[in-house]
Amino acid sequence: MTADQFMWALARIAGLSSYGALSIALVTGVALRSNVLHWLGNNKAVKSLHEYTVFLWIPLGIVHVTSLLLDRTARIGALDVIIPFRVSYGTLAVGLGTVAVDVLFVVTITGWYKKNLSPGLWQWLHRLSYVAFALIFMHAALGGSDFSDPAVSAISWAVAASLAVLVAARVLWGRLAAER
Repeated sequence: MTADQFMWALARIAGLSSYGALSIALVTGVALRSNVLHWLGNNKAVKSLHEYTVFLWIPLGIVHVTSLLLDRTARIGALDVIIPFRVSYGTLAVGLGTVAVDVLFVVTITGWYKKNLSPGLWQWLHRLSYVAFALIFMHAALGGSDFSDPAVSAISWAVAASLAVLVAARVLWGRLAAER
């Protein structure tokens, strides 16, 4: 195995793992605040899982991006990680991934400082995580060779469906008050 092959494999593993952590974070986050699932609101294990996976995506995402930067066949430069749609290979897919990471950093950083923000502003910024998930889903579907794997595809679609159902339940039956 060459160094580039190793970096490519590492990028795929870290990307899928980061995607998994974000999926769990979103599903548990919506479930905890959905009135239809109010019994989860005080479930410390689910809250802990949500909080853990919110921060787990960061090192996994860093490994994903760093390994792509080190992989010479990926042809991704440092600016491509910040500025979307600059790469010649998989421009749309990589660009959507770049936008998603930018949005997730905003959501994560504002999450750390939510006590210093007005509740309305923090809530609006936190809802950007749905946008980030959609962007990552599209990034994976358009550019990820692993998305063609039946297990990866099934899990991805199941998470998307779960989020849709939970969001619909939250809209229809209400939302629990936020703990500050």
